[in-house]
Amino acid sequence: MSPHPIPSRITVAAELHERFDEILTPEALQFLARLHDQFAGRRQERLAERMRARKAIENGRDLRFLPETSAVRDDASWRVAGPGPGLEDRRVEITGPTDAKMTINALNSGAKAWLADLEDATSPTWSNVIGGQLSLLDAIRDRIEFTNDAGRTYRVTADETPTIVMRPRGWHLVEKHLCYTDRAGHTRPASASLVDFGLYFFHNATALIEKGRGPYFYLPKLENHLEARLWDDVFTFSENALRIPHGTVRATVLIETISAAFEMDEILYELRHHAAGLNAGRWDYIFSLIKNYRDRGRSYVLPDRSEITMTVPFMRAYTELLVQTCHKRGAHAIGGMSAFIPNRRDPEITAQALAKVSDDKRREAGDGFDGTWVAHPDLIPTARAEFDAVLGDRPNQVERQRPEVHVTAAQLTDLSGITHAVTDAGVRSNVSVALRYIESWLRGVGAAALDNLMEDAATAEISRSQLWQWIHQGIVTSEGTAITRAHVEAELHDVIRGLDRSLDDRFDDAENILRMVALEDDFPTFLTIPAYAHYLVDVVPAREPVAA
Repeated sequence: MSPHPIPSRITVAAELHERFDEILTPEALQFLARLHDQFAGRRQERLAERMRARKAIENGRDLRFLPETSAVRDDASWRVAGPGPGLEDRRVEITGPTDAKMTINALNSGAKAWLADLEDATSPTWSNVIGGQLSLLDAIRDRIEFTNDAGRTYRVTADETPTIVMRPRGWHLVEKHLCYTDRAGHTRPASASLVDFGLYFFHNATALIEKGRGPYFYLPKLENHLEARLWDDVFTFSENALRIPHGTVRATVLIETISAAFEMDEILYELRHHAAGLNAGRWDYIFSLIKNYRDRGRSYVLPDRSEITMTVPFMRAYTELLVQTCHKRGAHAIGGMSAFIPNRRDPEITAQALAKVSDDKRREAGDGFDGTWVAHPDLIPTARAEFDAVLGDRPNQVERQRPEVHVTAAQLTDLSGITHAVTDAGVRSNVSVALRYIESWLRGVGAAALDNLMEDAATAEISRSQLWQWIHQGIVTSEGTAITRAHVEAELHDVIRGLDRSLDDRFDDAENILRMVALEDDFPTFLTIPAYAHYLVDVVPAREPVAA
């Protein structure tokens, strides 16, 4: 730490591990305090509005395109900033957490961009949160390396590395290992969004610009355009604070909540000086629909997760509208992540995964997307081949305007075209996947390969929310099994009995969490909120905050 620390109203309530002082410098904490002074209150207002909007849907209000913002949608003249340096060609992006080994793997992958994920692919342990910032700090300065327990050393060897696009945690999350004390003397946990963004931006924005890139971000879980406005103001404030030209930041917004799908134009408009594009965050989008419509009757019940493909009507409407909206405004449309992953020890499974990924990416490229996501380096050639076939030498296909697309509000929530049923196997799969993913998450691993699929927090959310909805809607499987709390309890017992246990596993804790988020009468909005509060927070007494 600096020998002459700058007083800050952000205090550290956790142990400082090796090199953490390189991230949690007095100057960086001061910057976080300034961000909280400006935006913590507005964040709380946005979260309160989320609760009101969710309650309105539960009470029968249907989502619609906002009449009060029709002028924004109808005005064909405005455009967004578009891609920054290094973001012109995004045909294949790799996603993954930011531990040192995964950082090196991503940088060596051959992808055009890397979604450096501090959100759904990262378990937010204190070590992961600050360790991920250290990985990014080192990667941007070309000095990252990692040696595993067996003595093998990993280094960046690629001549050309992907452009880094960092994803901070969403507005709804807090970072309890850092405390913010406002000017009135009230202390509360820091905003996880502002912590992740602020530390990365403060330490790396200038270095990224000097390397011919820039501070680029994926914005998760936005529910409306006013939340986008809040992010845009954060960007502008931060650019001014570091004397960086306005518009240097670029943001790609994940359209992964059902309400955001009705405000895509408005979200781009609010971020127009910083916007690069939108992404079709398919798994969280499905979870959002289940969560918001879970009490609206059986017409809103979805079948087994494996049957909710991108070609079902409501998902088709959502992605068609996203491509059209992006290209109309000069923004990139980025496709989502297929969960299938190869298995290097099983050629048959690998062949099946590559075929499914190829089909998925062929559809996206044909629909007009400018790029897509993969979760494993071995999938990059397959995905790239499908986009190369459509794009050729062009970096994107923004010129493809899709004037033939006409999506109504009703189509975005129309589940009538889905004919598949809930099955006994679907119930058991949801129990097994949710339990095993939560156990992995509690051990600090936020992206887990389970049953040849890449699972993260979003897919676990689908699994547990479907269980809750099926129970509360009295669903009967196609085999005639009533899905009751007792039946799911029995399935959970069978899954646990069949596990290979170890002395240091976290399955007992994972079982407690799954019961809390899937089997209780109340429905937690995110499983990660109670799981984090109960099991990942390890605070120590913070030093007395000093007024800045």
